[in-house]
Amino acid sequence: MVRPYVMTSGRIEPTRGRFDLITLVVAVGSDADAAVGLGPEHVAIVRLCQQVMSVAELTGHLNLPMATVRVLLGDLLDQGFISMQEPEPEADMHDIRLYKAVIDGLRAL
Repeated sequence: MVRPYVMTSGRIEPTRGRFDLITLVVAVGSDADAAVGLGPEHVAIVRLCQQVMSVAELTGHLNLPMATVRVLLGDLLDQGFISMQEPEPEADMHDIRLYKAVIDGLRAL
């Protein structure tokens, strides 16, 4: 059994990307086996991400802590093995027009 801090070389934050639970990740290529310096966990992530997958799903499939998966994803993003799509920022909840639109929509029901 390899400890998570060994997999990440003691790092606790990814070098790039935030990687929220709902961030979508997809592999750019499938040749991770030929890459030098990738550990088995990196290769497993690339294999799982042949189809678009959220970080939450990856974490569940790999049975690793979220922080560890985030660091590994940052490594893969740096090396060009994956692409990611961050979630859209939340709407501005202080905009009165948003509340008026919701009220108008409810009244229309």
